[in-house]
Amino acid sequence: MPRISVVDRLTVWRERPLAVCIVALVAVAACVVSVMVAPGPPGYFGAGLALIAIAIAVIDARWFIIPNELSAAGFALGLANAATSAPHAIWEAAGIAALRGAVLALLFLGLRALYRRLRGRDGIGLGDVKLAGVAGAWLGWTAMPIAIEIAALSAIAAFGVRHYWGRRVFDPALRFPFGLFLAPSIWIGWLIDATLLVPG
Repeated sequence: MPRISVVDRLTVWRERPLAVCIVALVAVAACVVSVMVAPGPPGYFGAGLALIAIAIAVIDARWFIIPNELSAAGFALGLANAATSAPHAIWEAAGIAALRGAVLALLFLGLRALYRRLRGRDGIGLGDVKLAGVAGAWLGWTAMPIAIEIAALSAIAAFGVRHYWGRRVFDPALRFPFGLFLAPSIWIGWLIDATLLVPG
């Protein structure tokens, strides 16, 4: 099966004009909110994160995959955001952001290994592990668990709606695009970090 590029995966959505309009409106609103919440470079970085998160959510919802290019871009943007937030300690700030990303990615990787050992199959994709690294690069230690909890609760709620309201048979092996929920939750976590958790 030939590899499909990120651009090709996104352009498939042009066959659904209503969905494209909704996604575009959400993207514009997220960018505006980002710049309003954090004026200057942090807001522009936050807007970039919002666009990457939306692209990941759209692709994962349709293809059950999180492109490495988008995860890498999100991680690099997170390091740049950390560096510009501490102009007198650029390397230290970027290093701490990278450390947080590595810690959270390793936690997800450990959870993936544990689930596979207990259930005999994968419950978390490697794309989700890499996306967790993006979350760590963007979020402080306090905001990280908040974002993950938002993602988990949103996924459970969506699964419940699909199962009960859709009257579908429960399938424990059902594939579920966790990136659809984790990616936007990273941006929400950044908003919380930038507004409610700012020191001082």
